Amino acid sequence: MTILFISVTIMIIACCLLLGKRKNSIDKSSNTVRDYAKILNREVLFYQNLDTVGKSRFMRLVIAFLEETRIEGVGTEITDLDRMLIASSAVIPIFGFPDWKYKNLSNIVLYPDTFNTDFQFEGESRNILGMVGSGFMNGQMLLSRLALLRGFSTTSGKENTAIHEFVHLLDKSDGATDGIPENLLPHQYATPWLKMMHKEMNAIEAGHSDINPYAITNEAEFLAVTTEYFFEKPEKFQKMHPELYEMLSRIFAQSPG
Repeated sequence: MTILFISVTIMIIACCLLLGKRKNSIDKSSNTVRDYAKILNREVLFYQNLDTVGKSRFMRLVIAFLEETRIEGVGTEITDLDRMLIASSAVIPIFGFPDWKYKNLSNIVLYPDTFNTDFQFEGESRNILGMVGSGFMNGQMLLSRLALLRGFSTTSGKENTAIHEFVHLLDKSDGATDGIPENLLPHQYATPWLKMMHKEMNAIEAGHSDINPYAITNEAEFLAVTTEYFFEKPEKFQKMHPELYEMLSRIFAQSPG
């Protein structure tokens, strides 16, 4: 049964890859854009905090992302809310780089709930919230709708799974998922950033930091976890971790706090 399910999943993803090569047709009518803006104003705090010019640029980036990236549902229908939250998760980290394109992403697969290593969203051992594909799944991102919605809820705390996964893509864009996004971080800051990471990882391991302990898994996860905190609770992050905040502001060319 598992082998059959994996085969079917591979076929679905293969079809998504072919479809993902085509540009998506996005309705840009004024009514649709207004509907999108209503969703963003209601659900996305980052967007709410922008001025009129910033909101207009954010919307353009959201629409451009949706035109370039196919979003498919497995066991669920994709809604405008899904599209807006996924696109917002992509835009927020690169908002300081308006010409950025996710060249290492062609397709996003949205599951209704958490899933397991066999890509099943029912049954036991379902603990995966999101992942960036590699190997035959290169160019794919898998996300749980449950985690997507939770990341933008008022009770999300410091965590946002979708932003976490897009940061992995940014990190991966230079050829190595190593916590040093060389396409964003000037070379002279790479060594100071590494030292800063390892210092904070030691503090987390010793129980002297409020950063999610998952950050000590490796440098790539440290970057993704701290970036979630940076964008979700910027004022608190700046207060608790001023040096990290300054470095992430340099990496992402923006200061959300």
